[in-house]
Amino acid sequence: MRRKAYDDLLAWKNGKTKQALLVTGARQIGKTYLIREFGGGEYDHVAEFNLATDDVTRESFLAARSADDLALRISIAADGPLVPGHTLVFIDEVQECPNVVTYIKTLVDRGEYDYVLSGSLLGVELENVRSYPVGYMSELMMFPMDFEEFCWATGLADQAFAMARDCFERQTPVPDFLHERLSALFHRYLLTGGMPDVVAAFVRDNAVDNVRTLQADIRRFYNRDITQYAPRDRRLVIQEIYRMIPGQLNNPTRRFKVGDIADVQRFSQVQDEFLWLSRANVALPVYNVDEPKGPLRAAEERRLLKLFYSDVGLLTGTYEKRSTLGILDGLGTQSGETSSSHDRMNFGGVYENVVAQELVAHGFAPYYFTGKKVGELDFLIEDADGRIRALEIKSGSRFRSHAALDKALVAPGYGIDEAIVFAETNVERDGKVLYLPVYMVSLLHRTRQLV
Repeated sequence: MRRKAYDDLLAWKNGKTKQALLVTGARQIGKTYLIREFGGGEYDHVAEFNLATDDVTRESFLAARSADDLALRISIAADGPLVPGHTLVFIDEVQECPNVVTYIKTLVDRGEYDYVLSGSLLGVELENVRSYPVGYMSELMMFPMDFEEFCWATGLADQAFAMARDCFERQTPVPDFLHERLSALFHRYLLTGGMPDVVAAFVRDNAVDNVRTLQADIRRFYNRDITQYAPRDRRLVIQEIYRMIPGQLNNPTRRFKVGDIADVQRFSQVQDEFLWLSRANVALPVYNVDEPKGPLRAAEERRLLKLFYSDVGLLTGTYEKRSTLGILDGLGTQSGETSSSHDRMNFGGVYENVVAQELVAHGFAPYYFTGKKVGELDFLIEDADGRIRALEIKSGSRFRSHAALDKALVAPGYGIDEAIVFAETNVERDGKVLYLPVYMVSLLHRTRQLV
């Protein structure tokens, strides 16, 4: 499938001097597939090693005692020729052999081959690497397919998004035919999410049963990873927190109530468990800030947070299938509304999850704000130039009611430069507030760089 990260890989290849590339991200997001596609398209030769499935190669690499020793073992294990200047060495599931990361500095110094390393849970498994090769390794974080990539997979023409982007920039309504098409695709994206295998199944079958089966499998994989990789004395609590996310997102504030965890009274008791889920890239924490002005990171308050799944489809897949019927037509309710049908549910948590997912994938570190005098702002983001945007996310019909946002815009000392309400509507400006269709969150981008 077409992925934006391909361009990041190409930029690394063309712009690097002596850097390997470490591709990180959660399991099942398409890292291996994309790197293979990149290698096949941009190199004459590719030597691939999967250290999770190839026991012989893994044990051989673990036995290496120097960079020269590892280079020899790579040449022996490779199926094809290693041609200097024309070969990509791709080492997958590198967390199984952390010493590869230690020796990579010397290997790239030779300048013979390009090296791409990848794996799952690298944020937690590579913490104790003996000598991280600073200056010799760039890192690319991959995410599930975003909404635009999902649209590509369904066959939507590039011109459609270009037209929507033009309407976004000029703040003019999207033509009805395109607005209806993008809204319908967005509602389907809420059901499928961006896991490539799940998206492929949906595009192939146009049904959700296999989609939900694959989503359940992925959640089981993540729970198995917790059992295998998390510290033994923290595993049960980490699993409990991960299982609690859907229920916590169904409460009116979306804030994670730490007191709901068995035998826990204070955030400090479970701070490391939340951090593990974040570093494993299976959950997205969004922290509170003391006040809505920049720099947001300086105002971060880690005792209060919202916790989202890394993929919105994994969230909707936890709900009963019939309860998600309203998603297809944008007929959910939001906090404070009453439903005329027992089949309709509050999709506020689902909408906030997809927004958090898109913001993180597009380079933002989202926060939220809550204050006694103002109320709660769903998201705050900071652009590269320091501008602060307040985002309100509305899943129901009462999207013009946003008391907290109105109060924040006139509160003295607050630094909000732009206010946006994302809802089931078209583009419209009303004074200081810009209303945008919720699918347009995919058009918010902050400059991403390889680090």
